[in-house]
Amino acid sequence: MAGRFRPVGLVVASTALLLTTACGGASLGTGEEKQGGPVKIGLLVPRSGTYKALGDDMKQGFELYVAQRGGKLGGREVEIVVADEGETADSGKAAAEKLVKQDRVLAVSGVVSSATINGVKDLFETGKVPLVGSNASPTTLTGTTYIWRTSYVNDEPGKALGKHVAEKAGGPVFLIAAGYQAGKDEVEGFKSTFLPAGGKQAGEEVYTPFPGTKNFQPYLAQIEKSGAKAVFCFYAGGAAVDFVKQYRDFGLAGKIPLYAPGFLTEGGVLKGQGDAANGILTALNYSADLNNSANKQFAPAYTAAHGAAPTTYAMASWDAAQVLDKAIGAAGSAGAAVTSESVNAAIARVGEIDSPRGTWRFNAGGTPVQPWYLREVKQGVNTVSSELGRLGG
Repeated sequence: MAGRFRPVGLVVASTALLLTTACGGASLGTGEEKQGGPVKIGLLVPRSGTYKALGDDMKQGFELYVAQRGGKLGGREVEIVVADEGETADSGKAAAEKLVKQDRVLAVSGVVSSATINGVKDLFETGKVPLVGSNASPTTLTGTTYIWRTSYVNDEPGKALGKHVAEKAGGPVFLIAAGYQAGKDEVEGFKSTFLPAGGKQAGEEVYTPFPGTKNFQPYLAQIEKSGAKAVFCFYAGGAAVDFVKQYRDFGLAGKIPLYAPGFLTEGGVLKGQGDAANGILTALNYSADLNNSANKQFAPAYTAAHGAAPTTYAMASWDAAQVLDKAIGAAGSAGAAVTSESVNAAIARVGEIDSPRGTWRFNAGGTPVQPWYLREVKQGVNTVSSELGRLGG
């Protein structure tokens, strides 16, 4: 355990940190940066629509890392070209194509939607431009050379939690999730460790229509009648707020323990849930109260800059910038030209990352081998209870 938590101030970015938007005037680059010259990095995140809050967190985390290094990555000045991923796979793909084909960025980071990252796979693989994604990571995304993710694979939060719930529930567990790919990945991940550990389901898992489910009362009545001793659920965003509040109002909070991937209580949704969230147990790869050297650089500076504790979305984006920092520096060592291909090759050799979540490294599939934590909401704050182990190896 590191020593005393000492706040680190935000380093103000120099004018070297140039922020543009994808809808602005594009410059046709070559994907190769002049020796010692500035680098152009694309940031593909939602700037509008349902997932804008996640996009804000990701943008702020990435920009904080760059600012803390004087507006540079790999020792070179940075131009960040921000593109709006929007709400659909089509809008995300169009924004990615502009970054790669028109703006000619050296590399790209971001991406919230699983549909978007699946939809742009061929763009980055055939264009040989590295995408260091910091959120979306569906189980269906495999066989890539130029796509890396600093977040997790979608089934891992559930997988991290399964054995623990099997040991603690004391009876059958009801499984309920939003009915889209991420929800199905989370449930399958949970079952993959829960069932082998002796866990029992309270009937078949339930998938609620997504989007559009606002009234969870029929499902909560089903939970109450099932005889379940605990509930595992997956919800995020507005659905997470609705589910948690209605769970409390229905009288299940404090009666049937609620377990979930960390997104149920992460970021702004926790404020929206109020005291209804207290006691909820979640699994995630990050918590703002972790006591390690990297988090002492990250969490206080982020909080000072944005007036809120950092989320896993911000942390993974800070780490994505760190990966690019190391890779660009390595690719340009000994005066070599920095190209998208050389940066991608350097990412493969980047090794251990000293992260606010704890140290991690990329596995052969381009996702993290990393620690996972059990968190409990106490007085409106996610607090680490224990480490659940490492996944991804």
